[in-house]
Amino acid sequence: MKENTFPSGWDTNRVNRVLAHYESQTEDEALTEDEAAFEMHGQTMMEVPTELVPGIRELIARHKAA
Repeated sequence: MKENTFPSGWDTNRVNRVLAHYESQTEDEALTEDEAAFEMHGQTMMEVPTELVPGIRELIARHKAA
């Protein structure tokens, strides 16, 4: 069995809290949360091909570290 590994700052408790949040949302609550994400200032939401996601995550990590 593969051991679970989490990103820095994450642990089983945090993962469980996030899962509980999203699993308990109604469809209306989820829609409201999604719509709010598109209205955040200083961030841009965009659709990208899945195969580019790892590279984009790496760029974001380097940007945050800089």
